[in-house]
Amino acid sequence: MHVTRGFTGRPRVQNAALPPGQYDAGDDWPVLSAEVTPELTPEEWSFRIDGLVERPHTWNWDEAHALPASAYEGDIHCVTSWSKFGVRFGGVSLDAFLEVVRPHGSATHVVAYAHTGYTTNLPLADVTGGRAWIAWEYDGRPLAPEHGGPARLIVPHLYFWKSAKWIAGLRILDHDEPGFWESNGYHPRGNPWEEQRYSGD
Repeated sequence: MHVTRGFTGRPRVQNAALPPGQYDAGDDWPVLSAEVTPELTPEEWSFRIDGLVERPHTWNWDEAHALPASAYEGDIHCVTSWSKFGVRFGGVSLDAFLEVVRPHGSATHVVAYAHTGYTTNLPLADVTGGRAWIAWEYDGRPLAPEHGGPARLIVPHLYFWKSAKWIAGLRILDHDEPGFWESNGYHPRGNPWEEQRYSGD
């Protein structure tokens, strides 16, 4: 497994504007990944939602871009203690994709998975209601590969390991199923304001 140096974190800084234990990264955006950055072009990219849905569906790059555009403007927080303020991601709200597949009433969780095989689990409530995006732009430019381009999941109200890079799809489930970091000691949900970094926090 390849883990970049950033996962060691930095000393925690007290700041009332930040979630507990975070520091303001300013213009920096640390590159953190559990895997080698893939060489994935927009033409090769696809996104699928299946599992407990009425209509499993796969979108290619053009089909995903044909959905109504949406953007997230706000803050992001990494479990390794850095935060960035005033970021802007462009893409499509995950709600637009879910409207197509129509999750069953029994659905409670999702497993997001990447084209690299990385996985992370999330409650369905954390990726619906305008709380999550499939993003392919950052600050008006194509999302860089080292930050998850051509497209990544964005779930900004949770620690950023939940925002899977190089997103390939979601499996909709009626139970929680730990992903990569959750199986290795990270918290199942990851709320920055409750400092849910590790299992038991």
